[in-house]
Amino acid sequence: MSELRLMKGNEAIAEAAIRAGADAYFGYPITPQSEVLEYLMAEKPNERTGMVVLQAESEVAAINMIYGAAGCGKKVITSSSSPGISLMQEGISYIASSELPCVLVNVVRGGPGLGTIQPSQADYFQSTKGGGHGDYHLIVLAPNSVQEMSDFVKNAFDYAFKYRTPVMIQTDGAIGQMMEKVELFNQEKRSKEIPSWATVGKPKERERNIITSLDLQAEVMEKRNHKLQAKYKKIEENVTLFEEVACDDAEYLMVAYGTSSRICQKTIQLALKKGIKVGLLRPITLWPFPKKQIAKLAEQVKGILSVEMSTGQMIEDVKLAVEGKIKVEHFGRMGGMIPSPDEILTALENQIIGG
Repeated sequence: MSELRLMKGNEAIAEAAIRAGADAYFGYPITPQSEVLEYLMAEKPNERTGMVVLQAESEVAAINMIYGAAGCGKKVITSSSSPGISLMQEGISYIASSELPCVLVNVVRGGPGLGTIQPSQADYFQSTKGGGHGDYHLIVLAPNSVQEMSDFVKNAFDYAFKYRTPVMIQTDGAIGQMMEKVELFNQEKRSKEIPSWATVGKPKERERNIITSLDLQAEVMEKRNHKLQAKYKKIEENVTLFEEVACDDAEYLMVAYGTSSRICQKTIQLALKKGIKVGLLRPITLWPFPKKQIAKLAEQVKGILSVEMSTGQMIEDVKLAVEGKIKVEHFGRMGGMIPSPDEILTALENQIIGG
């Protein structure tokens, strides 16, 4: 049976990894996501399911452990926060090129640099535009509640193995640290099935499996790129997720994800008291981005406000979706600051309605 608990977002991710039947977690502590590793160490999942939990010597070591275990067909997950994810970028690019499934969690903190331990959304470019080198994408899921922190772990593993690709859950320090009730899904068994592509020794009945991201011949590497791009196109067609709030008769639109989207829901209530009909489009997948739905809503509304806890990174994708048909402006706070519903409403009035 499912179980109801009061948990931090980070704890919900850790518990979900155990219940999803993960084989291993490799990571390194960094605020504001350290509770993921701390919870796993305290919970001792090896005694519950046989899941391995290891604190690596660094984020670089952790992502390469993920690479190795994923290559064996294992269900593996890591988590970190912004500077730590930056250290993992080379390994993430290798994993994407090698077409290996894994789950990555980024509990975003304010930057740039070491920045602050407060929540931010300034890693949008890094996660959606391929933060490492080369032409690749990650499926990026953006939860806005502790419940989704749990649910998206299971979803991320499903997508990772279906498409043989890394999947990132990009959240922020506010959702990672907040406590809410969460309905935990039932425990799943760790799979003993070995994928046909895994490097676990060569049986007599097949050729040996070779997993690599290296092709020195340009024409061979181009074929690999074409294969990846065809897969990404398929993902765009099947995994674009979003939520609409009060959009049916909206005259204006806000686009926001994660913590920002929660705040925008209060802004909708404040706006309605002033007779302003504003809706919210919440991207659940940051990549693939819900550009078709935003383009559709752009035919209905008079203007769009992109609300982000950053200088404005997602707004570029919003503008590309709208194709210049209506006004699109940005409002956000930076460096770990969280906008208030009143601030967002004032920005909507000044930049979109009266701008």
